[in-house]
Amino acid sequence: MQANSNTVESGAQGLGKSLLEISRLDYVLALFVNGKGDLGAMMGSAVVLRENPQLLMVLSTSLAVLIGCVLFLVWRRGGSAPSKPPEKPTPLVKEEEEEEEDDSGKKKVTVFFGTQTGTAEGFAKALSEEAKARYEKAVFKVVDLDDYAADDEQYEEKLKKENLAFFMLATYGDGEPTDNAARFYKWFTEVEKERGPWLSNLTYGVFGLGNRQYEHFNKVACTVDEALSEQGGKRLVPVGLGDDDQCIEDDFTAWREQVWPELDQLLRDEDDQPSSATPYTAAIPQYRVEIHDPSVPLYEETDPKQNGQAIYDIHHPCRANVAVRRELHTPLSDRSCIHLEFDITDTGLTYETGDHVGVYAENLDETVEEAAKLLGYPLDTIISVHGDNEDGTPLAGSSLPPPFPGPCTLQTALARFADLLNPPRKAALVALASHASDPAEAERLRFLSSPAGKDEYSQWITVSQRSLLEVMAEFPSAKPPLGVFFAAIAPRLQPRYYSISSSPKFAPNRIHVTCALVYGPSPTGRIHKGVCSNWMKYSVPSEKSLDCSWAPVFVRQSNFKLPADPSVPIVMVGPGTGLAPFRGFLQERAALQESGEKLGPAVLFFGCRNRQMDYIYEYELKNYVDTGVVTDLVLAFSREGATKEYVQHKIAEKASYIWNLISQGGYLYVCGDAKGMARDVHRTLHNIVQEQESVDSTSAEATVKKLQTEGRYLRDVW
Repeated sequence: MQANSNTVESGAQGLGKSLLEISRLDYVLALFVNGKGDLGAMMGSAVVLRENPQLLMVLSTSLAVLIGCVLFLVWRRGGSAPSKPPEKPTPLVKEEEEEEEDDSGKKKVTVFFGTQTGTAEGFAKALSEEAKARYEKAVFKVVDLDDYAADDEQYEEKLKKENLAFFMLATYGDGEPTDNAARFYKWFTEVEKERGPWLSNLTYGVFGLGNRQYEHFNKVACTVDEALSEQGGKRLVPVGLGDDDQCIEDDFTAWREQVWPELDQLLRDEDDQPSSATPYTAAIPQYRVEIHDPSVPLYEETDPKQNGQAIYDIHHPCRANVAVRRELHTPLSDRSCIHLEFDITDTGLTYETGDHVGVYAENLDETVEEAAKLLGYPLDTIISVHGDNEDGTPLAGSSLPPPFPGPCTLQTALARFADLLNPPRKAALVALASHASDPAEAERLRFLSSPAGKDEYSQWITVSQRSLLEVMAEFPSAKPPLGVFFAAIAPRLQPRYYSISSSPKFAPNRIHVTCALVYGPSPTGRIHKGVCSNWMKYSVPSEKSLDCSWAPVFVRQSNFKLPADPSVPIVMVGPGTGLAPFRGFLQERAALQESGEKLGPAVLFFGCRNRQMDYIYEYELKNYVDTGVVTDLVLAFSREGATKEYVQHKIAEKASYIWNLISQGGYLYVCGDAKGMARDVHRTLHNIVQEQESVDSTSAEATVKKLQTEGRYLRDVW
């Protein structure tokens, strides 16, 4: 050990002497060459450099360049400003508040939207864009109701600070709010009225989006409008009632024209020019589109679960393979109904009995090919769309929806993201007109989109159910750029919703769907093929091929649930595919029965045309009767007798029995067509109450409403 110590010490002394004879530059370059921090190795490198001047010059020049690059990068990142310690991140809400403070000298206006398909959001952005052009002394902000507040307390806290707000609210289904407005709607309609006029500082306007064919036309907008007034808000203009059965854009335009004179009073000074003297033309939205070289790698979607996404929703769907597909109608039927099963094994996606599944399907190949031909682009063109300029600044206007992911082929973009078969909105006609090379075609398109062309638009497009592609074919000179087509002409293809026809107690790893095929002639003679139902019809299940079909899906929760107590009587009305959720109910009741639970009475009213053609799930239903899961199965076959017989007729025949079950605390469920069957069943229920309780019509309707309020009369209608 001693000898080793002496050797080390002696070597160090010799090394120190040699280092004194070498310059600092030689030493630094030796460190650069060796790079290990080993003194002996650096000593050797330094000696070599000392003895080779040319090598020394090359390395010294290289070192100078490297140091210069480092200093340049530091300067680029830091600039001339002194360095600051990293700031603690702040919540998004706080950032928004700070952003608003920058415009503290201006009046603030918030435009909220509750949307299911994007139309309400589009109206909110259109109102905001025009208002910005009219009122320079105000700041307009468009807000998704779901993003407005993290919890109920924050809803109240923030709403109290609003002075001027507009609400664009859609109603869908059985008078229900949209998914992104559901949380706000539930909270706001349940706010205690005893608290007094707590919104006395708020001036507001409401525009509703609905369809007059449905029973609860614009229920959400009307309810919110009344609640805002009751809680102290000042109504700026009467609630707007948009009717999608006609031309909802015209309804919105008429309502908006009422708004401007009222806003003039609030947002303009006496010396300001009136807004009517400032013509406004909405800019046509347009994405920035890049067309890529064929060698560019295409975007590959990843499952949200792989990115740590814990919850699947409309914005983060789950990729699910088609496991089973089979036809439910017999060969005698001239129609089609598909039973489909999505495999959700190991995905983390879950559901409850009675929930809905949203399915993002693709347009048929023939539809996509027609669209590409009309646009004048090859299907294999690789594109990516952007909502900002190349330097990262936002494009003009704020009405652009978020772009779809890319790069992708035009075929993928048209198949997955473009709604090509619905009638075009008037705004789409304006965009087509701006890119029509034939003056006559451009003029015709502008006329159809104008107030003067309202009747012709209604007849030629709405009543005739003319699709976007049909309209484009009628105006062949209109060749919009892809950025305009995807931003302003073809709406985003929306998910289709289906009542889940299974129970997780029976099929925890599968989501069953029961879907009627949409296929038939439109008024123009075109054969209309429903996007999702035709995709399902021709999907390839994994039980037949490893290269199976798949779709992005997600689950939407529903209040269409069985009673917590399985002994409570239930009455189910579900003709045709309205049977879907009740199939799930019966699977759940069978599972409860197997676990030893006592089941209460269960009556199922089912109807179809003919038992030899479209009696779906016949053997399952008979088995449920045999095992006691269904107490009474009542069938209505509308095409077997001399007169048509529907489920509402069968309900009327059993009026006393049905009302007796409901009076015992039973539940009534109705699923199916809202415009016809559900309305007829509601009318039948009203008559039953009136007759069985010996009351007048007003009292009978009050009883029916009470059942709905108590959650014992539930409807899943479309």
